[in-house]
Amino acid sequence: MARFSVGEKVRVRAAFPPTPPTHVRTPYYIRGCVGTVERVCGAFGNPEELAFGRRYGSKPILYRIRFHQTDVWDGYQGGAEDRIEIEIYEFWLEPVEQERAA
Repeated sequence: MARFSVGEKVRVRAAFPPTPPTHVRTPYYIRGCVGTVERVCGAFGNPEELAFGRRYGSKPILYRIRFHQTDVWDGYQGGAEDRIEIEIYEFWLEPVEQERAA
């Protein structure tokens, strides 16, 4: 079952969750950034385990996360509405507290 829902804000962990040895598949430039769940893609084999021939582990949930380019790149010169979407496994994501309306 997916921990996060479409439309929910999430933060990409800044450091890799400790499960050595590792084969990190999440881009360095997106770590620590906040984005929005665009889609729950489903459960898939963990590529960070598959890289070491461990085929029978868990199948974590994969999400497509949408980020504003201005939140990813310092000094981004493109349009304010420019986005980047990246598929990221659940163990890389943390919840972000939603702001409450006054």
